[in-house]
Amino acid sequence: MKTTKPSKLDIILKTIKTGIIKSNLITMFAGMTLAIFTYQFSILEKLPDMVLATFGSILVIGAAGAFNNLYDREIDSIMERTKDRPTVTGEISFNAALWLAILMSVFGIALLAFTTPLAALLGFLGIFFYVVPYTMWSKRRTIYNTEIGSISGAMPPLIGWAAIYPDITHPAIIGLFIVAVIWQMPHFYAIAIRRHDEYKAAGVPMLPVVKGVRRTYIQTNVYLVIMIAISVLLGTLSIGLMLVALLLSIIWLVLSIYGYHKMVSEKWAKAMFIYSLIHMTVLFSTVIVYSIIGILF
Repeated sequence: MKTTKPSKLDIILKTIKTGIIKSNLITMFAGMTLAIFTYQFSILEKLPDMVLATFGSILVIGAAGAFNNLYDREIDSIMERTKDRPTVTGEISFNAALWLAILMSVFGIALLAFTTPLAALLGFLGIFFYVVPYTMWSKRRTIYNTEIGSISGAMPPLIGWAAIYPDITHPAIIGLFIVAVIWQMPHFYAIAIRRHDEYKAAGVPMLPVVKGVRRTYIQTNVYLVIMIAISVLLGTLSIGLMLVALLLSIIWLVLSIYGYHKMVSEKWAKAMFIYSLIHMTVLFSTVIVYSIIGILF
């Protein structure tokens, strides 16, 4: 039976991790629309910056993904969920992937610079933190690789806000950034539990692999308590947003405690993973909808 050869576009899309781009765009839009609402700009007034920020973010997030795929070829070849990436199969050459990442970085940062210099700086830092401290250094060396990588993963809301207003000291965006940071630990811990054997075979020192499920459970709950506390920062802008963030985080903590004691570890991890996606989608979509309604009405 013949298999269909993937097109060049399909290969490029797999190399730049479009799934991660899509999820990060939600958080970027949340930061962007929240800034427009906070400072009472009109959408038409900021439409050029919104377009530039969107395409700039797509390029810098995709560039970070391409750099990561390129550097992690050996690890990816061992793990079931990553063994079909073009950088592993050879569907894209080393040089082609490298130039793709470089060009996307340059053009992405340039587009962000047309909004504000701060947005461009944050775009650069997002790529840098993902590629150097996370991919090249911590991923293979420490159980805190997730914490280090979370900095780059939480850059999109800051980029969105900074593209509209070049000051990221407002408590609401700080709260949104910290939530985006903290969210990643329970999310990726759950993945690591479900893919325990793959991470172990690849030599990646994820927390559940090195310290076990109980330590992961305790650390997860610590982060969820922090997330609950940080939700209060959103109250500086909207009590409604604060309550949504509080409720979602409290439910997550309850699920963690109940699930750990009532389920086998793999089932608990699956429930935590699924809820992490619900949490992110509902919270950041609520921020977007709230902001747009506030802008229009």
